[in-house]
Amino acid sequence: MTTLPQEAVGTRFDPQRMLHARERSWAALRGIRERMRPGITEDEAKAEAMQVFQALGMERLWHPVIVRIGSNTTKTYRERSDPVRLGDDDIYFIDLGLVFEGHEGDVGDTFVIGHAPEKQACADAARELFQLTADAWRQRNLTGEALYAFAEERAQAMGWRLNHEIKGHRVSDFPHSVHKAGDLGEYGERPSGGLWILEIQIAHPTEPYGAFYEDLLTRD
Repeated sequence: MTTLPQEAVGTRFDPQRMLHARERSWAALRGIRERMRPGITEDEAKAEAMQVFQALGMERLWHPVIVRIGSNTTKTYRERSDPVRLGDDDIYFIDLGLVFEGHEGDVGDTFVIGHAPEKQACADAARELFQLTADAWRQRNLTGEALYAFAEERAQAMGWRLNHEIKGHRVSDFPHSVHKAGDLGEYGERPSGGLWILEIQIAHPTEPYGAFYEDLLTRD
């Protein structure tokens, strides 16, 4: 079987180490979540995150730590955050790109503190939309392009606005960037398991908040 250029990996690539990097990355995200509290800024949260990473044996970052709070949850990866502090009834997300044992983990999730049911519904919707889209990939063998068309259709049906600039990407043994695979949402083939990150970012249609969820696409 010929490997497509977009799914090339390095000589050190090991699927089990990819899963290990994923598991460690989720552990890191949980550790940061435990430190989030009213009044904390995004920069303070990112500084404290380094203590979590050190305890877990992270080798390096492959992309900067991203913590978005409140209205910043509608911003994309490249947009600069506005100065904010986490409120008593607020929403935030964490996006991590970490390397463990030479392999890349990339995880993200959204949380709410206090009592903010509409914001909690947004966080829940991002997770649900991720699962629906991942299940569609597993069951219908969709291409990367078709996956994001599906995600847009479902987001609209659920009453949320999908961020079209967020389209997923490759991961592998570090650095995946040498393979220049492009975005998952522009991939015209059926993506293989264990190599692609499915990213979902949604926003409320009228209010200034959103939610983010991402994880490795796997067959189970």
